[in-house]
Amino acid sequence: MIRTLQFFLLASALLVSAVAAESGRYLRAEDVDVAAMIPPAPADDSLTTAADLEVVYQLQQRRTPEQLVLAATYVADHVFNFSTVLGPWFTATAMPFSDEFFRQIKTDRFAITSRGKLVWQRPRPPLLDPRIRPAVELPGSGSYPSGHATQTFLWAGLLAEIFPEHRDALRQRAELVAWSRVVAGVHYPSDVVAGRLLGDRLAAEFLRVPAVREALARVKEEAATAARRSALTD
Repeated sequence: MIRTLQFFLLASALLVSAVAAESGRYLRAEDVDVAAMIPPAPADDSLTTAADLEVVYQLQQRRTPEQLVLAATYVADHVFNFSTVLGPWFTATAMPFSDEFFRQIKTDRFAITSRGKLVWQRPRPPLLDPRIRPAVELPGSGSYPSGHATQTFLWAGLLAEIFPEHRDALRQRAELVAWSRVVAGVHYPSDVVAGRLLGDRLAAEFLRVPAVREALARVKEEAATAARRSALTD
């Protein structure tokens, strides 16, 4: 009996993971025209890219150990890192439905931005300027737009629907994550600005989907329960 239950739980977990790994549950990449949502990427030989590269280099010359630690931490950023804004109760363990929901949002977003990056295929800063030494692993994907910036502003936008009183603080944290990619030398400033625009516009697109709004209502209920339980144990 115990083995049967363990097998069932394992099979259920694998099924949830498999479903969550499929993109397009809420927004399909083929239905989103990234090129219509943000300006085109600057050309490699443009004045904008030259200025971008100089900013990246100057930041590299002045980046602090604390900034490098944050940049490394944000490489694998996830929505529950917004606990620094919302509170220590905001965890994947306490909010399993929210965890699955935001993982699916990330999966959908990744498919969307991956298609967008293919439109421009902008080389990463170190590939255009040998002075740039990335402080984190250099991704193999195109640079424009920044996926990290898109993701963090998308998360901030969705969370702000549930916690409007924290909207400004959520966006401030998103800015830290987004610009850490420039500090790390793996993105241009214009990548991050485009990612912010795209993240905001994707948040609006996701919020037009009834299933997303229904899921956010459940996230809000789960958050209230997690916060109450945390208060009882403090």
